[in-house]
Amino acid sequence: MSDTGGEWQVARRRKGASKSSKSLQVSAACGQESLDVGKTVKRIRDTMSELRCEEFWHDWKEQLLVAASASLSKSPADKDAEDQPERIPRTCQQLECVCYGLGPFASCVSARYQLAMLLLLLEAGQIPLKDCSVYDPVFSSGERDVLRDLGLTVLSENEEGKRLVEKPTFFYLMHCGKALYNNLLWKNWSARGLPLMIIIGNSFSGMRDRTIEKEFTRDYSYISKAVDFSVERKLVCPSHLIDVFNDTAVITFPSNSLNGLPQSTWAESPEPQYPHSPDLEIILKETQS
Repeated sequence: MSDTGGEWQVARRRKGASKSSKSLQVSAACGQESLDVGKTVKRIRDTMSELRCEEFWHDWKEQLLVAASASLSKSPADKDAEDQPERIPRTCQQLECVCYGLGPFASCVSARYQLAMLLLLLEAGQIPLKDCSVYDPVFSSGERDVLRDLGLTVLSENEEGKRLVEKPTFFYLMHCGKALYNNLLWKNWSARGLPLMIIIGNSFSGMRDRTIEKEFTRDYSYISKAVDFSVERKLVCPSHLIDVFNDTAVITFPSNSLNGLPQSTWAESPEPQYPHSPDLEIILKETQS
């Protein structure tokens, strides 16, 4: 489906090619047009209605709820969970949400579908819209107005993914660059911090498989380590939306796995630097105009 009413055309990538950060590369389907806030909001809500009718949506919803129940049961906010092991919360109200790298959703079909999916997940988990913070340096002023109109919280600072988590948090990171994931892991690199995170985004094992091993361990050391103890649950992606939701997983960090790791795992955690990555897939604060 396109914004002009035409058929949705699946763009096929050559075998072995990975999808780069939307913040730096927008597909040919993403044209430029003047923004009408009301019209854009309607398009997003129409896309939500379309996705509700998709069979794969129910799998995404269930996977988030299952991951959230596990995360919240380990949180101080849910102290009675151990006395009720059979109880599975059907909401995620205690979760905060952070979304980075969504892309120019007013002009890009893929980004609009991804925003619509985020809104459906928030709705399904009963996460208040105001508790979901969104940021992408490519957002136009009009797109920021649309996000506020929808009820979301628009961040004003480029955090580069370096957000310290202090309570259970759902990160929505669709097709973001590896450096952003790596920065997020670094900021929360402890046996206490990582279990507070639920990530819906690119598969860590997929990143490893698509990257030269030497470069992966050198430049993205936190992802390289986390891939061995994180739990990934692949999310269903229908063929007609392959360029929108491909290679997506729910990623969690179970406490029981982390507690069994040697203390040396957490002993040295230097802030990531990327001197060997001239084509870094995120926009850094100092490079923003």
